[in-house]
Amino acid sequence: MRRTLFLLGAIGIFVCSSAFLQNKEYTIAQLRELYSGDPAKWPKPQLHEEAKEGFRDIGYLGRPTYPADNPFNADKEKLGKILFFDPRLSVSGQIACASCHDPELGWGDGKRVAYGHSRQTGKRNAMTLLNVGFYDKLFWDGRAKSLEDQARFPVADHVEMNTDLKVMVENVDKVAGYKPLFAKAFGSEEITLDKIQKAIATFERSVVSTSSRFDSFVKGNSKMLKDDEVMGLHLFRTKAGCINCHNTPLFSDNKFHNDGQALLGSRMEDLGRYNVTKNLKDIGSFKTPSLRETNITGPWMHHGNFPSLKDVIEFYNLGNPVSYQKAHIIPDSLKNPKSAMLKKLNLTLTEQQQLEAFLKSISTQVQKIMPPKLPE
Repeated sequence: MRRTLFLLGAIGIFVCSSAFLQNKEYTIAQLRELYSGDPAKWPKPQLHEEAKEGFRDIGYLGRPTYPADNPFNADKEKLGKILFFDPRLSVSGQIACASCHDPELGWGDGKRVAYGHSRQTGKRNAMTLLNVGFYDKLFWDGRAKSLEDQARFPVADHVEMNTDLKVMVENVDKVAGYKPLFAKAFGSEEITLDKIQKAIATFERSVVSTSSRFDSFVKGNSKMLKDDEVMGLHLFRTKAGCINCHNTPLFSDNKFHNDGQALLGSRMEDLGRYNVTKNLKDIGSFKTPSLRETNITGPWMHHGNFPSLKDVIEFYNLGNPVSYQKAHIIPDSLKNPKSAMLKKLNLTLTEQQQLEAFLKSISTQVQKIMPPKLPE
């Protein structure tokens, strides 16, 4: 009888211990050991049903792949860098790709929304180009299907560089110094829109960050993250729910979600992906941005209305409350419900601080690169 009671007691202790672990009641030391070790042994992420399809956990990023029709070569990357910094691609001769994607500003521009031709302001925040080679679709609304495709949009946009694509090609062709560069990159001096797009895309795929303290930590250096950062990592994958959208080593699921920020009825109203697909279910949906380098790529969100990471975390902690402009009548067809994944998190102030600390650990230092000499 005593032996039976002892066995039952032992089983009870084991069950309680398992439940203890399943409830995520880990010590910092346990979390540090787990997360800096084999990812297969990490605590199970808390996933919403909507996030399970195609889910991949966070981890070391690596390098992007190059498409078969635009393989890498160093001369093409060099040419792409020159074109990226050349303001002669714009109608005014004053705006380059680098004007809105400055390496010293986290490959963004540090503004709420970008300035363009004749100091016009755009409608959306300039997304960072860091790690852009890992995206399936480009821009906040996903209107570009590849980096090669993306390169043409800012040039032709009347608010950005305001140049007809044919005129842009002609202007580049007039610069004699470009011809030997195209010959080296493509084997021919002929300058075409397709070659310009491919060269710029090749350069942009080189803008990669894989040297964060988080990367070192998950590769086995258990001392690279501080206690608050380790706890923030665990919150990220569990109670805070960030992992539902910001998963994969890119910290983005490469999908589009309605997070309640269409700002309907206001002067900043933006229907998001609906503008591309015309599908009512896409109203208010925007691309999930990568959280890598997020500490140096503010202000945040597609409208740039959040000046600090604290603001972003607090907004999600409140469950992303949807706001409508009361002075305007909003058609019911536009009132698309936000994603069911977004709900109040009830994070304590300490937990919010730990989450912010972790987000900063997946950022590196601002890059400083020497702009290339432009051909003449």
